[in-house]
Amino acid sequence: MAIEGPLRELGIHDVFQLLDLSRKTGTLSVTSELRDNEGTVFFDSGRVVHASIRSQPAPLGTMLVRSGKISETDLEHARSVQRERMDSPRLGEVLLETGAITPRELERQVRQQIEAVVFELMSWREGFFSFEERSVADAPSEVSIRISTESLLMEGARRIDEWSRIADKVPNLQVIPVLAPVDDDHPTLLDLLPNEWAVLALIDGESDLRAIAGTLGQSEFDVAKIMYGLVSTGVVALRTPEKSNGAARVEDPAPYLERSTKALAIGRVDEALEEARRALAVDGGSAEARLLAARALSRLGRLADAVEELRRATEHDPLHADAHLELGYAAARRGELLAAVQAWDQWLKLRPSAPNAERVRAAVESAMRLYNLIEAHVSV
Repeated sequence: MAIEGPLRELGIHDVFQLLDLSRKTGTLSVTSELRDNEGTVFFDSGRVVHASIRSQPAPLGTMLVRSGKISETDLEHARSVQRERMDSPRLGEVLLETGAITPRELERQVRQQIEAVVFELMSWREGFFSFEERSVADAPSEVSIRISTESLLMEGARRIDEWSRIADKVPNLQVIPVLAPVDDDHPTLLDLLPNEWAVLALIDGESDLRAIAGTLGQSEFDVAKIMYGLVSTGVVALRTPEKSNGAARVEDPAPYLERSTKALAIGRVDEALEEARRALAVDGGSAEARLLAARALSRLGRLADAVEELRRATEHDPLHADAHLELGYAAARRGELLAAVQAWDQWLKLRPSAPNAERVRAAVESAMRLYNLIEAHVSV
């Protein structure tokens, strides 16, 4: 019997976890009308052995050539051997036999290809999934590999968390990088790593980050991290593509914000944080998403991270009163009394007649007294 349903009822993370824990063998299909996309993942006893997605149809051979791991000649020779042999060997096996690539490098490239698909699917919060139990002996993979689903889930969660940190400067993969104007005080020599030079060389003012990642054969996540560094150092600027009547629909962060709010209300803090991170991946300037992330982080005991999210929220939206108020309380809990007072003062300017204004004024006075007491003791 097939396991199927909408992703709004059972998230893709939970689907992967279910298939892992029950050691399922078969094919998982995930479709999204919003993205006009479809992905397929093959499981063998709970482990992922192959994954593909319609929006990234590049086969293994093409990816290896793009990333410079093999030459066009190597690929053509391997395909010729495939056609001539009666046992129909996989492309990866032929490349290994001919010495075109090492086993370690081949496995790394195949794993990266699978991870790119899986991590893309993990970002989907709408759509439909269907799992069918069957043999995966005919999985269209070019090399035999088995990846722990648990490790994919852990890495996926880490990437969601890191995406929220770079979303300030790299809001999505549709942005188009361009070389920034050179200032007089900017260094004339760039000290970049080889992978950074590779990304920089493909900036043409037309290709977005997804296209650059595809050309390089690198994961979109890695390219986005490199771009974050280039933007932070002033080497590159990002622009959003011009919209047209036929442009793809832009994902709305509102559903993620709603689910994060509901998850917090029922005590599902990890889920609330994940949904807030998803909202930030769509709209890195959402102060509301950062506020929700901060509330979740605070409940998880990650006060430093909560304060950082609240500071970013106030930077993006200086008129967001709740962000200033909660920044004050979070900073106070960390012993940052002056920062707390500054945040509360800003809130009082925005909400001077709020019902709890007197309580906040009292908190400001108490914080200042305690701060002065500490300063007096230190100076003795």
